[in-house]
Amino acid sequence: MLWLIDMACIIISYMIASWLRYDDYMRDSFWVKINILGDYGDKAMHYMICIIFLLFCVVYSFLADWNRDFVVRGYIKELFSVVRFISVMILASSVVIYFFNWSRHLSRPFVVLFIFIDTVLTYVARIIFKDTFRKVISSDKNAVRVVVVAEINLMEQTIRKLTENAGDLGYKIVRAYAADVKKEKSESKGSDNSGVQSFPEDPWYIDGIHVHEGIDNLTSRLITDPFDEVFINTPNIPQKDMKDIIQGFEVMGITTHYNLELPGFGKANSQFDDFLDYSVLTYSMNRTSYKRLFIKRGLDILGGIVGLIITGILTIFLAPAIKIDSKGPVFFSQTRIGKNGRRFKIYKFRSMYMDAEERKKELEDKNEMNGLMFKIEDDPRITKVGAFIRKTSLDEFPQFLNVLKGEMSLVGTRPPTEEEFKNYNEHYRRRLSMTPGLTGLWQISGRSDITDFDEVVKLDLEYIDNWSLTEDIRILLKTVYVVFFGKGAK
Repeated sequence: MLWLIDMACIIISYMIASWLRYDDYMRDSFWVKINILGDYGDKAMHYMICIIFLLFCVVYSFLADWNRDFVVRGYIKELFSVVRFISVMILASSVVIYFFNWSRHLSRPFVVLFIFIDTVLTYVARIIFKDTFRKVISSDKNAVRVVVVAEINLMEQTIRKLTENAGDLGYKIVRAYAADVKKEKSESKGSDNSGVQSFPEDPWYIDGIHVHEGIDNLTSRLITDPFDEVFINTPNIPQKDMKDIIQGFEVMGITTHYNLELPGFGKANSQFDDFLDYSVLTYSMNRTSYKRLFIKRGLDILGGIVGLIITGILTIFLAPAIKIDSKGPVFFSQTRIGKNGRRFKIYKFRSMYMDAEERKKELEDKNEMNGLMFKIEDDPRITKVGAFIRKTSLDEFPQFLNVLKGEMSLVGTRPPTEEEFKNYNEHYRRRLSMTPGLTGLWQISGRSDITDFDEVVKLDLEYIDNWSLTEDIRILLKTVYVVFFGKGAK
């Protein structure tokens, strides 16, 4: 978005400067009076110079990558950033303009006008975007949900410091855990004779954040909770005592920030980083370029729009058939688990009778899947029309609404039901470290032939560990083939 804003400001500024400098009315009313005349020269060449500016804007934004700290920059730093951006663009473009001998198409008053207008316009547009963007990323829906693990005597300081810095950066502290407490509750603050901290009171809240007692079996206690990252601040606890917890979050696919210098271990990528004014060592299983994620989201939006148009056309034909075949609504919705435990409503064309969930209990002994998923051949709960739309995967098309809303992606992992999610362990939880998708590696690998839930998990984690835009495109193309020939459908 910042790149698009800079591009738009260049075009608008160039047009305004051209109008002020070369328009007949403006020339007669202003420039003649100061005895500065001139015209476009070759008008096409004049606007080719604008293309040069735009090209350098692209290079600056994506190769120089000087805008990574955009959200945290203050207003003064933002002004310096804009001045630097425009200065580099003008200087670099001047070399190209001089090389092609296009400088005769520019006058000095025009250049001064363009620089002034573009500086003001870019700065104002960036500030408006910055304020809007901060509000969007800080909303409950979009905020990065953080769990804090800290020592008791540092808990209040840690939470308040994080909260103070978190709001504008899109982070939300959702809960905290006191690491240095004894198992038996104590009625007073402080520590016992052994030096183990006692839990102050129960419940304990700091600025609305619930502080929980102890970190025993912490990862298993958090499996079904929606959260994205963990911040650990335990400088007085031996590093080896925290290793199992960090590795537990690694297994879950959760990014962990450790406020101590630790050696790297496990498969997680580790690097020194800054987290809300703390210097941390960050462990993450899913480290990727935000630019590639931006492209992935752009493809999702485009695919979601196209998919919803197709869904609208399909509804015209499928709605009457579904209604005639069995009583009930045309569309079916169900709560599913999305990225890092977030709940959302998934949408499909209804393919089952209305009492399908109640009848499921009667069919549990016929389940053909090993593990947490439920699937049987010739499911009696599926309607006649439902069998057809499942075979052709037409029942999945309403999920393009979930894709457009950002709850799902075109390609990702399979979103589990709440019933499945309740039985997850840390290993299974890592499937949720990426946004679930309409299709994925499991769907194109013969989903009807897979009868073991662990195999589904294996394929999903293989996709997460090897994710790339090229892989997404390959899966999308293969999905079209699978759907067209009806292979692997439920």
